[in-house]
Amino acid sequence: SAARELEILRRKVPGAPERLSAQVVAFVQALRAEDLFKLPGIAETIDWTTALTALNALALDPQTVNDTRGVLLYNQDDIARIRGSGSSRPGR
Repeated sequence: SAARELEILRRKVPGAPERLSAQVVAFVQALRAEDLFKLPGIAETIDWTTALTALNALALDPQTVNDTRGVLLYNQDDIARIRGSGSSRPGR
C-alpha cells in the first residue's frame, strides 16, 4: 500500500523532504498501474528518493521527473514512455 511504502521510505531515506516523499510514492503507485516492461519496486522508490534528495529536490516537477526517471526505470522503452507531466502521476 502507499501508506506502507511511505513508512518504509521515511525510514530508509530520513533526510528526504516529506512533500517529496509523498509525491514520489504517489508517482510510483501510479506507475505500477501502467503497462511497463518492469514495474518499479520499493528498492527503486528508495533509490529514486535518495537520488532526488542528493540533488536537493524539494518536490517533484515535470523536469525533475524527466531528468531522473532513469534511476526509477531500467528498461529504455519504459523510460522513453514515461514523462513527468505532473508531480503525482506519470504522463506520456
